[in-house]
Amino acid sequence: MIHKIMAICDTEEGYAFRMAEYLLEKVKLPYTLHLFTAVEELEKFAGREEIEILLIAESAWRLIKEEYIRKQVTQMFILQESGGAAQTFASQEGNDAARKNISCINKYQSPELVVQAVLNVIADGGGWKGYPAAADTDVKMIGIYSPVKRCLQTSFALSLGQLLAKEYKTMYLNFEMYSGLGELLRREYQTDMLDVMYYFQSAREKLALRLPTIIQNAGGLDYIPPMQYSLGIREVPGEQWLALCRDIAAIGEYEYMILDLDDGIDGLFDLLKNCQKIYTITREDPFAQAKLGQYERMLQQGELGEITEKTVKCRFPIFQELPDSLDMMTHGELAGYVKSIIREDIYGRHG
Repeated sequence: MIHKIMAICDTEEGYAFRMAEYLLEKVKLPYTLHLFTAVEELEKFAGREEIEILLIAESAWRLIKEEYIRKQVTQMFILQESGGAAQTFASQEGNDAARKNISCINKYQSPELVVQAVLNVIADGGGWKGYPAAADTDVKMIGIYSPVKRCLQTSFALSLGQLLAKEYKTMYLNFEMYSGLGELLRREYQTDMLDVMYYFQSAREKLALRLPTIIQNAGGLDYIPPMQYSLGIREVPGEQWLALCRDIAAIGEYEYMILDLDDGIDGLFDLLKNCQKIYTITREDPFAQAKLGQYERMLQQGELGEITEKTVKCRFPIFQELPDSLDMMTHGELAGYVKSIIREDIYGRHG
């Protein structure tokens, strides 16, 4: 199999190595990555190899024979340092067709934003192959759902996910209408689950390119930011949510997927039926028991007994204190409770 080549060239070694490290660890692209901190080495390499993607610092670009390199590069990204690279291109080239394979990106921003700009150009182009088939995943999905509200469902789900992530590659997906997760983690998100669903629906074969820069991490647990605007959630059928979950698992090679589920999504029961295990949290008060009873009767009447069979009902003890940060859900009383569940229900260990 012939791998296409992606190259980074920057005489600022620290920046070049950080960018290469981010690409190798965070973004799985079907390219062989080559790093150059000397323009002369890039020129020698380009003399014998074709380069599919080249990220090159503006200062390094000014030192090379640009026409010579361009012939060997399919798509070039100039990492702007002075803000003048785009104007230089405009003055040197007479038409857009000659510049169609060159894009300018601000160098002095986070690697995530630089790579996102690169992926946007690549994804919008043609010829993207290499999308992993969802059938290739054997991810174990664990559903967390309760008709009882304010029962520590999300705290439980995050603790479970962060503990599993210590040993297995794990993804957490929150389907709540109003999760508040961004505010609780003190983070702002540019994209969320509905954006991922849009990419899945409109260009499924390119989801693998866009997904890595959308995924966030909290306490070692990967997650996709929950929906910020929940109005569109009811328009997505259940089978598409299920297919998206499987595609995410295949792309990220996840072993476990934690689904923090809510009444607001269509296909709630489709997702629950495909979970290996379901945890339903309840309380002792009459209102909680009444809601749980109605939910269980509805499952029975709807011939959804398989959901009941997979369900473990959890009634928490009174916790004296919960973690202050959602990044630290592997510590404290709740984590101790969840560890016992993982040991017995998931790992099959007793005692």
